[in-house]
Amino acid sequence: MLFVLGAYLMGSVSFAVVTSRVFRLPDPRTYGSGNPGATNVLRSGRRGAAALTLLGDTAKGALAVWLTVRFGPTFGAGDAAVAAAAVAAFAGHLYPVFFGFKGGKGVATAAGILLALNGWLGLTALAVFAVVIAATRFVSLASMSAAVGAAIGAPLIIGWGPIALAVAIMAALVVWRHRSNIARLAAGQESRIGARKPVPPPEQA
Repeated sequence: MLFVLGAYLMGSVSFAVVTSRVFRLPDPRTYGSGNPGATNVLRSGRRGAAALTLLGDTAKGALAVWLTVRFGPTFGAGDAAVAAAAVAAFAGHLYPVFFGFKGGKGVATAAGILLALNGWLGLTALAVFAVVIAATRFVSLASMSAAVGAAIGAPLIIGWGPIALAVAIMAALVVWRHRSNIARLAAGQESRIGARKPVPPPEQA
């Protein structure tokens, strides 16, 4: 339970909000898509801030799982604990206790978690993301495709068990959090990577 709680608290650190404050940018929840994630921070025009957001959100997911894998067995924590910590870290990003339970869509955090769970599984998801983003330039579609690819690949790469179930749960949540994007994709209104939305000046944010 301590590993799971720690993973949730680590996941609750929203690097989009933290990085935006460091760079004196508006709160990412107040402009663009309203999503506190790297893609929305990129709409501010500050690539450095977006890169740090991506790195931070990925690293926190990976670290939460790695700590459980590395030290969990000492306390009798096995695959079930690792799976629970993975879901907890992901849930922390989606519903962060430090930011009013209003978080992002969890794509970067999920990527870090997958890489920590199994390198081949993480690389498979990243490969799917890269192919879809190169073909369509839709971040949302690439994210959902990578999530579904991970859910399909987990039983094949890791085998059936708690960890594969955790990956399936995260994939379902990724798709669920993108439901508004799905509607825009169906209506032909989804923005492609590189397109900017108006960003309010800091004093208005």
